[in-house]
Amino acid sequence: MNFLVAVAVSFFACFLVVPFILFWVRAFGLYVVVRERECLVFELFGKVRLTLREPGLHSPWADIGPLAALVPLFGRVRRVDLRLDQSYMRSQPVNSEEGAPMGIGVWCEMFVSDPIAYLYKNVDPVGSLRANVSNATVRSLSNLKLNEMLTNRHAMSHAVREEVSAKSKEWGYLLGSTYIRKVHFRDRNMILQIEQKVVNRLRQVTAAIQQDGANRVNVIRSTADREAAVEFAKAATTRPRIVGAALGEIARDPVISGILFELLETQRLLQAEGLEVNVIPRGAQLIAAVGGASAMVGSR
Repeated sequence: MNFLVAVAVSFFACFLVVPFILFWVRAFGLYVVVRERECLVFELFGKVRLTLREPGLHSPWADIGPLAALVPLFGRVRRVDLRLDQSYMRSQPVNSEEGAPMGIGVWCEMFVSDPIAYLYKNVDPVGSLRANVSNATVRSLSNLKLNEMLTNRHAMSHAVREEVSAKSKEWGYLLGSTYIRKVHFRDRNMILQIEQKVVNRLRQVTAAIQQDGANRVNVIRSTADREAAVEFAKAATTRPRIVGAALGEIARDPVISGILFELLETQRLLQAEGLEVNVIPRGAQLIAAVGGASAMVGSR
């Protein structure tokens, strides 16, 4: 029984009494908790009494004394977020030196540097800084050459940051890293004209490449034909000389030359078309053989 009573008392103390006590302790300002990248500003009777920026557990009574108990009644505690914020402003309108309407996208980081100035010197420091970044982009990047806008983004980012940072310090809201992420044309008709010019240029380049390839092929082919014709001409002039030299060597021996010419004549006769050859056996009479051959041809 004593154990159950102890459990009930502990439960009641941990879940009801302790939170109730801590609530009233915080209500009288005995302690506050400051989180990471956060600042607490204590206002009382229209004045800033205390600013806490170090994360951890703090006691306002140690800094402002009993006035900390009056803050929840006659003042307020404002929490300021000191974390890094990022913003991207799309298509800021600028004109190049050539008169082309361009759009520039600016990415930047923002953070609170002075919580007091951030709260009391400007009603909307975030909107004011964004407006200043937009104005600085238009002022510092207008009338630049189109080639510089499309290629030199680092210098443009530095110019925009230098233009804005000096003014943003007055509101306690500083501009961090700034980068020009996108540069594009804003006029749709200009984009279509550029696309058409690029397509036409690609067609011209393609046609030029094809024509150059055809010309190279024709040159190679004509060169090959010329070299082949030269070689064939050399061969045509060399063959009679070789044949004549061979016949000259053969003509030195009458027996060989006679047999050769007889063989060539026989070969020509055999290759002739529509020619009839009558073979007469050795020792037969010529007239009888010719008559017999004629009769055989007539009977066929």
